[in-house]
Amino acid sequence: MAPRKIIHLDLDAFFCAVEELRQPDLAGKPFAVGGQPNERGVVASCSYAARQSGVHSAMPMAQAVRVCPGLIIVSSQYSAYQHASERVMEILQDLTPRIEQISIDEAFLDVSDLPESHTDIARALQGRIASDLQLPCSLGLASNKLVAKIATDVGKANHRQASYPRAITYVAPGTEAEFLAPLAARMLWGVGPKTAERLAGLGAQTIGDIVALGQDTLVRQFGRPGGDLWRHAQGLDERPVESDHVLKSISQETTFERDRRDEKQLLEVLQELSEQVGYRLRQQQLVAGTVRIKLRWSDFSTFTRQMTLPTPTDQDGVLADCAFHLFYQLWQPGRAVRLLGVGASNLGSRVHQLSLWDTPVDKERKLLQAIDELRERYGKKVVQRGRGIKPQSSA
Repeated sequence: MAPRKIIHLDLDAFFCAVEELRQPDLAGKPFAVGGQPNERGVVASCSYAARQSGVHSAMPMAQAVRVCPGLIIVSSQYSAYQHASERVMEILQDLTPRIEQISIDEAFLDVSDLPESHTDIARALQGRIASDLQLPCSLGLASNKLVAKIATDVGKANHRQASYPRAITYVAPGTEAEFLAPLAARMLWGVGPKTAERLAGLGAQTIGDIVALGQDTLVRQFGRPGGDLWRHAQGLDERPVESDHVLKSISQETTFERDRRDEKQLLEVLQELSEQVGYRLRQQQLVAGTVRIKLRWSDFSTFTRQMTLPTPTDQDGVLADCAFHLFYQLWQPGRAVRLLGVGASNLGSRVHQLSLWDTPVDKERKLLQAIDELRERYGKKVVQRGRGIKPQSSA
């Protein structure tokens, strides 16, 4: 059987690339997308110019400003990123239906059925995304998902300039173990900081060292996952590209600049978070069967509550009512809150039913669709719900 042709596609600094299309004067400058430093914001993405100063994703924005004093901070515009992602996926669908999207800016493709060479397909795909959408991407090519993903990581890591990597890294069939052997153990899928520390204690600093430990040793140390670790370290991975991959949950949360105790303010935040989750559900034609909230007190103790709905929804009001109900299961008047979050799970596709008359749900959905369109065109604050009515406490 001929080796599979798997491509891993990663959009380079995706949020930043989209922002440069929206604001061309950002090109080449050190900037980061994320929250404000005085609001405990973090870096969601940063330009390669900023990375050269030591800024990286998930870094607290206050720290990012310290390591890069001239850093420009850009607020996230998720609707713009989602729209760009959808257009990229449409291009991938033109190439093959065998696509597994694993995040807003990453996907696997199985192009084994295409007659062109692996590298020719990758170059053409990279070129089309650049010409049609003006977005840069890097690709890893291999005979399986594991090695293709690591190939992308290696290609991007080898890029040391302030420009986008636009890397294409090909690992020929039969050379997987050789390609992986010199890489740091932490680059292997499934090796987090704790596992890497344990491997280092066994003398395994590289992926090749993991292989040298032997399957029996790894199984004794890690149990059944040790066997998978040994196989993966040799570049063995039979997992298919799962084209029916679906999103499992959608959530939004905020960490406050200063801990909040005011009940009304906290309810307003829950309303805003619910609207953001509802918007994302509607953008992806999904409804949620379960709503949950997350609350973190000032002492960092964190609690969650969730409830299952009788009918799945994508409506802001229903999501907010559930969030309020769950909030009052946790609320302790006067106690300081550090973080609030709203999430939706148990997701399914939204089914449209024809009706001679609009039901209240239909009318609400049409209103929300109109609001969504206004926000996409003029910004998320152009239309806001009134905040005058306080829900009745369930406590």
